[in-house]
Amino acid sequence: MTTATEELLTVPEVMQRLKVGRSTVYDLIRTQRLPSLTIGRSRRVPVEGLRAYLLTRLEEAA
Repeated sequence: MTTATEELLTVPEVMQRLKVGRSTVYDLIRTQRLPSLTIGRSRRVPVEGLRAYLLTRLEEAA
């Protein structure tokens, strides 16, 4: 069973998974290609949102 915190990724975790820099992740968030939410002063990316982004990119590449 997954907990709610395991379903949300920090920006550094997204950076690590995508192998990109911080500014790239924030650009994806800013342009709404990668969904995110703010909790207090922290930005979190839902795991499902990252999966959807990757699937979209893979479909575009095919």
